[in-house]
Amino acid sequence: MQYDRTDARILEIVQKNNRLTSEVIGEMAGLSATACQRRLKRLRSEGIIEADVSIVSAKSVGRPIQMLVMVSLERERSDIIDRFKKAIKSSVEVVNGFYVTGDADFVLYITARSMEDYEQFTRRFFYENPNIKGFKTLVVVDRVKVGFAVPIEAPTGD
Repeated sequence: MQYDRTDARILEIVQKNNRLTSEVIGEMAGLSATACQRRLKRLRSEGIIEADVSIVSAKSVGRPIQMLVMVSLERERSDIIDRFKKAIKSSVEVVNGFYVTGDADFVLYITARSMEDYEQFTRRFFYENPNIKGFKTLVVVDRVKVGFAVPIEAPTGD
């Protein structure tokens, strides 16, 4: 998966606003709309652009409680890790899940309607799973920065 300076410019543009038309993106990147569409299609098919999404305010849709949860597994066996990854992917409460190094095995970003709602989730998701050694919940007080933009560096030498 390689990209050039023009692709880098397109990536910068769409990370800020993916609702722009190919004409506008092309103009900003110095391309025709058709060339821009071809590049966007390739960037998507190669997995450089993973998804086109809208960032929704959890609070605005009735999920004002937000937590970061550090999860430790009893054993680090591949089958246990794979099952937990599958559980993360199938849980609507888990917005983001990361398999990490350090003190925890996973870090989850979870939203809930209330603390009671979160307590029910913990009973179902953590306490009923015999492979969970423990978890630590950090309640989010304020979302200071939200997004998925990745710094894009234009390749050198082209």
